[in-house]
Amino acid sequence: MSLLQSYRNLSPRTRIGVGIGILAWGFIGLQLSDRAEEKFGLKPTDEDKAALSQLAPRIIAVDKGKDR
Repeated sequence: MSLLQSYRNLSPRTRIGVGIGILAWGFIGLQLSDRAEEKFGLKPTDEDKAALSQLAPRIIAVDKGKDR
């Protein structure tokens, strides 16, 4: 039996509880990750941010003109 089938076999009330639990787990992780990053000294430096911005793709808009 697959995980999805097992999930579908749960009662609606239990499925709501599982869904809320997963959302709460994600929310708590998002809230605590910044604090853990600072505590363990993993916060990016300005040099790291500059190196990352150089790797980001750049988009240049080109006007086609009225001839086409």
